[in-house]
Amino acid sequence: MDKLKQAVLAAIPLLVIAILGPAIGFRRASAAGEPPPGPDRFTVIDQEYTRYEWWLTAWADNQVACTLEIDHAGLPLGGEVYSICGKALYDRWMATRPCTQSETDPASCTGYYLVLAGSEAAVRQVPVALPEAVVWVTLDGCAPYNSTFRCDALPTLVLTGEEPLSGEYILSLAGRLDGSDFTCDPLCQVDLAPTGQDGLRLEFWATSSYGDTSRLFEAHVRVIGSDDPADPTWYVDVLTDRWRGDPLAGCSQEWHSFPPVGGVPAWLSTPQRAEELVSNVTYEYLSARLLRQGIADGAACPDGGLTPDGQASPCGLEAARPAVVAWQNRFDGLIFDAARATGVPAQLLKNLFGRESQFWPGVTPGRPEAGLGQLTGNGADTALLWNRPFFEQFCPGVLDDALCRRGYPHLSLSQQEELRRALVDSVDAFCADCPLGLDLVRAEDSIAIFAETLLANCAQAGALVGNTYNLAPGEKASYEDLWRLTLVNYNAGPGCLTLALQETKRVGEALNWANLASHLTPACRGALDYVEQITRLLP
Repeated sequence: MDKLKQAVLAAIPLLVIAILGPAIGFRRASAAGEPPPGPDRFTVIDQEYTRYEWWLTAWADNQVACTLEIDHAGLPLGGEVYSICGKALYDRWMATRPCTQSETDPASCTGYYLVLAGSEAAVRQVPVALPEAVVWVTLDGCAPYNSTFRCDALPTLVLTGEEPLSGEYILSLAGRLDGSDFTCDPLCQVDLAPTGQDGLRLEFWATSSYGDTSRLFEAHVRVIGSDDPADPTWYVDVLTDRWRGDPLAGCSQEWHSFPPVGGVPAWLSTPQRAEELVSNVTYEYLSARLLRQGIADGAACPDGGLTPDGQASPCGLEAARPAVVAWQNRFDGLIFDAARATGVPAQLLKNLFGRESQFWPGVTPGRPEAGLGQLTGNGADTALLWNRPFFEQFCPGVLDDALCRRGYPHLSLSQQEELRRALVDSVDAFCADCPLGLDLVRAEDSIAIFAETLLANCAQAGALVGNTYNLAPGEKASYEDLWRLTLVNYNAGPGCLTLALQETKRVGEALNWANLASHLTPACRGALDYVEQITRLLP
């Protein structure tokens, strides 16, 4: 136990890099045997607290019928009285009515009452879980390319064991690749071979000097050669929650879906530099806003660049073009940063802003949507319910930590409404007293929030596919089509997507975008134009 206490005081990671050998035969490898038993890491620490002593006392003779020791301020809870004093006393205590004559004639009262006998500082031993050993996955010999990895030769998959307990270290790694067991002591490597479209599954774990093993981890690896015989390039994709390297294709882990071989289409890409997101779309709404705010100069137009109803005239559109191009690209750096942080494709995020708000993040009168991505209360509900890490980050700024620890589904309806309202307000950049009528700092901060909202929608869309077909989403639909379904969920809502999924399944059609789109109900068919515009790369 002393070693456990020492370990919990200092958790300095010790890294052991495991290099795998040829797929057809592991170097210094032997049979891995049974799956690992897993972590067994607990210690006991001393915790100071205040102990309160209460007496459950009879009114009739003032005798103590039961003594309760509790560790919180305030009256003992009913469950504590029941478990400590027993059902009979609990029932009689619960049946006791207030005694109005308790001060003048307490013996005339019936039943039982609680009285605080005292409190004192105390120490108790509390079990604490220690951090577990983990194993990380990386690739050697490849470069990131268009949300995949491009390799000039067949690459090496690298596993890294990490022991977080000071004084302990990784003894060995073990696992199985495509059914073949291996162990390594402690250095091993595998040179990946071509896998075919379905890829190969890898299970792996670490054994620690502490005396236990890590959990069983999994990875799904695909290695496909270029279609061009003159091109020796290999494309590698990895699906695992143990990844440590450049970002993988957005939501590929959530859906367990490989991206297209060779990289994603342009609308799902994240370029190497933010400057590659530049666009020059002629946005009519944005043109009118910039002309009205004086950011664009329509003085050379006979109508001042605006029609009588406040829209940009043909002359105004041309006059506003330089300002429109500059404005729509002013957020590119932040979009790029949000994409790198979350995995949401940068071009998708930018296209969505262009379709939703034309990059003017104010509120349109009479419409409930707010911000660059036009967030609604229902959209906020999706973000808070389906993106738990985001909820845990956002909630404490609105509600007490104790409430937030319950999780969004377990909050009261009024608390959920308060969170939704706060989230919509956080992305609403309208500001009557600000220059241009916009709080541009809030607009910039909202970009990361909209990326998290898209992650929530990808999780919900994937769950709807999984619930409908009882399979991983990637087993039923392509990576590209799953993003289209996510956009339907974002725009039209989960009800529209669910009905279309159920009808596609009922008629026995394959789950692809063309089939699902044909089953969107009339009330939901506005999502067709929405998806079409966002998936068309902006010039």
